[in-house]
Amino acid sequence: EVQLVESGGGLVQPGGSLRLSCAASGFTTSTYDMSWVRQAPGKGLEWVSTIVRGIGSTYYADSVKERFTISRDNAKNTLYLQLNSLKTEDTAMYYCAKDWARFGVSAVRGQGTQVTVSS
Repeated sequence: EVQLVESGGGLVQPGGSLRLSCAASGFTTSTYDMSWVRQAPGKGLEWVSTIVRGIGSTYYADSVKERFTISRDNAKNTLYLQLNSLKTEDTAMYYCAKDWARFGVSAVRGQGTQVTVSS
């Protein structure tokens, strides 16, 4: 069974940092494009970042470029998202997703982890 479990969210002040994790089971993350997406209150899902299968090229939404870093640990079959210089507008539920570019909102996602940026 394919499963994704996110963790690492929390309440942080503007300018702070968090590291999100996504533990995968039932498939090998390095053989799929893996992404982080987020959903702010009252809004739709927004793509944040993707790490490409194999070579591991990374891509970011303009809104998070140079602040967020996506990575994966193949040995642990885990995806990460390092969030730095957080802004209030980064407040959202964050999900990891398998094959987001191909399936969009129908992509396999975890239950999400909440990030709240507030002073």
